[in-house]
Amino acid sequence: MSSEQSSEAAEVENPTQSKKAAKKEAAKLEKKRRQEAEAAAKALAAATIDAEDPLKSNYGDVPSSDLRSKEVSGRKWTEVGNLWEEVKGEVVLIRGRAQTVRGVGKNIAFVVVRERGCTVQCVLTVEADKVSRQMVKFATSLSKESIIDVEGVVSVPDTPIKGASQPVEVQVRKLYRVSKALPNLPINIEDAARSEVEIEKALQAGEQLVRVNQDTRLNYRVLDMRTPANQGIFRVQCQVENVFRQFLLSEGFVGIHTPKLMAGSSEGGAAVFKLDYKGQPACLAQSPQLHKQMAICGDFARVFEVGPVFRAEDSYTHRHLCEFTGLDVEMEIKEHYFEVMDIVDRLFVKLFDTLNETCKNELEAIQRQYPFEPLKYLRQTLCLTFEEGVKMLQEAGVEIDPHGDLNTEAERKLGQLVLDKYGTEFYILHRYPLAVRPFYTMPCYDDQTYSNSFDVFIRGEEIISGAQRVHEPDFLTVRAETCGIDVKTISTYIDAFRYGAPPHGGFGVGLERVVMLFCGLNNIRKTSLYPRDPLRLTP
Repeated sequence: MSSEQSSEAAEVENPTQSKKAAKKEAAKLEKKRRQEAEAAAKALAAATIDAEDPLKSNYGDVPSSDLRSKEVSGRKWTEVGNLWEEVKGEVVLIRGRAQTVRGVGKNIAFVVVRERGCTVQCVLTVEADKVSRQMVKFATSLSKESIIDVEGVVSVPDTPIKGASQPVEVQVRKLYRVSKALPNLPINIEDAARSEVEIEKALQAGEQLVRVNQDTRLNYRVLDMRTPANQGIFRVQCQVENVFRQFLLSEGFVGIHTPKLMAGSSEGGAAVFKLDYKGQPACLAQSPQLHKQMAICGDFARVFEVGPVFRAEDSYTHRHLCEFTGLDVEMEIKEHYFEVMDIVDRLFVKLFDTLNETCKNELEAIQRQYPFEPLKYLRQTLCLTFEEGVKMLQEAGVEIDPHGDLNTEAERKLGQLVLDKYGTEFYILHRYPLAVRPFYTMPCYDDQTYSNSFDVFIRGEEIISGAQRVHEPDFLTVRAETCGIDVKTISTYIDAFRYGAPPHGGFGVGLERVVMLFCGLNNIRKTSLYPRDPLRLTP
């Protein structure tokens, strides 16, 4: 039977099914025809509007070809943060995000443009030869967070502007969209920037505002980091790292970079990220401890490093991360580990002073969303022995093991006691029990149950751990074995001390923790750009 005969036979066998298929096909063709007609009508309407608008070249989407390094125009750009009364009457060109867009009828539109945390109100008013209705319509069609270019004249309004950081307005003459943002963002920047104080006040007034929780923020971190508070946090963080480097360089320290792939543990214990290194067992470095000490043996005398640190602890607290940025220091000691503590004292007083002087705007932005009291600290940092700290706690009724470590609750209680008695939230506690310190920590000369070590606290939480190190190879071997470390995995480290090693000591501090506590924040994830904890490996 031929194919035609088969088809005819099928139609005879099932005429109803054949008719349904024909109707379905006809409906599809009709739908396609309507869509093409509508598209043609829209294109014609747009062309008609363009033809009718003599100002059509002053607004619209920037062609993608122009954004591919097509040419250097020589145009001068002005930062939004530099728009003050002094530039009144000047024509400026700015680029930023459309933070808010509001139309007032068909003749006026307001667009608040944000750049690096600073905002300015831009106004489009229909005016012959300057702004058309079509241009106003284009402005009101902009989706929030789209990137736009605005050219206009700076003016100073009679009534102070409340919805922007800059006290001036830009009378728009040209407006171009550089990059379009989705119309419905996963989180609203305005919601993400709202403080808990605002939310609670609204609830008391019977109004419910959107609260963006921590996980949602981190899932959409690229949006969350646009808030004024986050812009402030990470600029403060940058300054912390900058002061750390500059101070230590001025004190004769040399910046180094140590490996993050290790043959064995650098701190002891099992909290390491293990991996296969070309068929050999290896792990990610828990700290640069061993290599920075080896650098001292290499006659660098004073070294520091800023780099990633990896800890595999299953810690779900507000102050622990699996990866953080370590600020590490190691230095020769002439006579006493107090020489290291002196560096800590001067470094952090300098750091706090600099942040308070140079980061006022950033700190104010953080305070608006996360209110905090400025850190209280002394010109010369308070130093207490571990035994003195234990005594203060015991006198306050806290039960504590005088030969154990301080838990989080005890640290906070001691911080409050120190604040009440000495008026400082930044202090050093030294001579810790040897049993709670790493294997490379030097015991005290007069009592080997204690050690030449110290911790530093801000607002009742530990931020720094430091000590004099054991520089005698045989004793270092015994200490490592006692702490359960396979000496074979750190043999090159121990051997470094066999070639002559000066007495030395140092300390390490987490960058994120410093910023968190200086700014009185409640979670270290707020000060980590892309946090890595036991549950989070993205974004």
